[in-house]
Amino acid sequence: MTDIREWLESLGLGRHAAAFEDNEIGWDVLPRLDHAVLKDIGVSAAGARLRILKAVEKLQLEQPDPAAGAAGRTLAAVREAPIGEAERRQLTVMFCDLVGSTALAEDMDLEVYRELLAAYQTASAQVIERYDGYIARYMGDGLLVYFGYPQAHEDDAERAVRAGLGVVDAVASLRLREGVELAVRIGVATGQVLAGDIVGEGASEERAVLGGTPSLAARLQSLAAPGTVVISDATRALTGRLFAYADAGRHALKGFAGELQAWRAVSEASTGSRFEATRSPEGTALVGRETEVLLLLDRWERVRAHEGQVVLLSGEPGIGKSRLVHALRERIGPQEHRVLQFQCSPHHVNSAFYPFVEHLQRTAGIRHDDSPESKRHKLHAWLAGEDEAGGGSAPLLAALLSMPAASGEPPPVDSPRQRKQKTVEALARRFTAPVGRGPLLLLFEDVHWADPTTLEVMGEIIDRVAGAAILAIVTHRPEFQPPWRGRGHVTAHSLARLGRRQVAEIVETMAGGKPLPEALLGEIVAKTDGVPLFVEELTKSVLEAGALQDAGDRWTVRGPRPLLPVPSTLKDSLVARLDRLGEVKDVAQIASVIGREFSFALLAELFTRDAAALRAALADLERAELIHRRGAGPDETYTFKHALLQDAAYDSLLRRDRERLHARLSEVLEARFPEAASQVPELLAHHFTAAGRLADALPYWMRAAELAL
Repeated sequence: MTDIREWLESLGLGRHAAAFEDNEIGWDVLPRLDHAVLKDIGVSAAGARLRILKAVEKLQLEQPDPAAGAAGRTLAAVREAPIGEAERRQLTVMFCDLVGSTALAEDMDLEVYRELLAAYQTASAQVIERYDGYIARYMGDGLLVYFGYPQAHEDDAERAVRAGLGVVDAVASLRLREGVELAVRIGVATGQVLAGDIVGEGASEERAVLGGTPSLAARLQSLAAPGTVVISDATRALTGRLFAYADAGRHALKGFAGELQAWRAVSEASTGSRFEATRSPEGTALVGRETEVLLLLDRWERVRAHEGQVVLLSGEPGIGKSRLVHALRERIGPQEHRVLQFQCSPHHVNSAFYPFVEHLQRTAGIRHDDSPESKRHKLHAWLAGEDEAGGGSAPLLAALLSMPAASGEPPPVDSPRQRKQKTVEALARRFTAPVGRGPLLLLFEDVHWADPTTLEVMGEIIDRVAGAAILAIVTHRPEFQPPWRGRGHVTAHSLARLGRRQVAEIVETMAGGKPLPEALLGEIVAKTDGVPLFVEELTKSVLEAGALQDAGDRWTVRGPRPLLPVPSTLKDSLVARLDRLGEVKDVAQIASVIGREFSFALLAELFTRDAAALRAALADLERAELIHRRGAGPDETYTFKHALLQDAAYDSLLRRDRERLHARLSEVLEARFPEAASQVPELLAHHFTAAGRLADALPYWMRAAELAL
């Protein structure tokens, strides 16, 4: 047998050979296949998938002869490969193609064409690097780019769309030869893949990704008109209202079942808050935050008496900081007041004054493609109502917005340091100046992403707040340490997680006021750990899965209780936290097989390196706040901070690695921890079952049933 096509034909499944070839599935990745991957590439019939997987298992069980071909040797090598060299993950893929490249190559000297191609690739790579994308392959006039691998971020889908729009603009602005205008077509798709193998050597080396997502990105690229970005429905769902979209229609795409919805990303949306752009605050229940709402309302009443206040709201992602700010705005809505909103961004942590520049552009209606004259006109119109407190700031603000000096305007004589200080003062003066009647509400969101110049302006503003009718609310994550703590008019408050009763209230609200089955509710409570965002997303995924039926005054489960997978909306942020661990990530993955709680003694039995290396890795996990330690010495145990973090680590493992670890764990429990076999036989039954060793699992399931009776 020399190729995959011949092997499939021997199974009577030759009709799927094209799908294997389109997705570059060779002997080296056959052991990575499972039902999800086969379904992704178009093997829709369950029977066909089962026959393929059974045949792969048979190949893996065969002991390869030393003189066997590459297929046998590769399968053996893959079977013994270490954990971490490949994994499951959610990935956003961008496929970029230069329009009309063949015609360009025919119409010009090949050396000139090479220079043009190099300029296109360089311009594209600079934009992609800005958003931390990974260029997996240069394909002449095409680029294959990954967002979410090898390093995940909590906003990879957003990064991909921003990069796509940026590449379109960058390539269109290239003027390398008179009469030649370049344009690209871009497709972006998000989905589950297997990622991590290195294939090829030297210049052809590439991090392989297996699954239908790259193919979908390529198909979407073929739908795109020159100079446009077409994205998948999954990418559109993850990016919310961060962009303006146009409906690109439903299409039957080769290799994919049914018609798929496509969208054209038109531009970045003009929004002052990431929270409002990515979530619907109106549909989000505010539960368990009565104390915090009263605190903010108290500070607001002080502000109405011209006693300026600053509130620092801290908390982990998803804990409800922005939702709380939205609740305050709802409560004070009828009162006369002004609101100025400044949103820091993970994409502009090194952009000077970014939140203030974005605010000026948004409120003045200045677009990046406006002419300098139009920008200047809009800025002056916006400043027309400015009082004396903000006077004289126009030239500084114009420079901040990168506008060229007006005709006849003398060049600045200040040093860069002086000019920066004047800009800081002008911004602070402008955004604290009293305009009209009523107090001022200043909102600074996600300040953990602020650059140093932004923090300088905020410091000036906070100094000016005291004694003014201004309430400034600053939201940030725990890792950021605000330099303004301890001042008399500054209050710091950290948001705690919700309790079971509060989680149940959110779930019931999202379920239309009807309770879920108690066992299912208990599982949601356990997995979400009182983080409102986790509660909402997991409940939403349960309701959308169709596993529940309306029984009038409550929900009941159809058939077996549904599994609770990690929602796609949370996968990027959870995997990003794991990726930041670097080499110790494999310890989190191994521990996830044991369970949410695990002992050092048991983990050491599965860890292939020495105890000192394991302790160092666990210390790194503690510092990253992914696990908590209890006890000391040989009896110490650890717990994943979030159950969904454990799920994300477990889901990233290959099926082969999971089975190997479950098998090893079962053997260790039998040999070293005999009390587990007698007291909790269902634990060994679970691990033997997950290892695929059903004959070994059966006696323990029987013993567990006897104990239950």
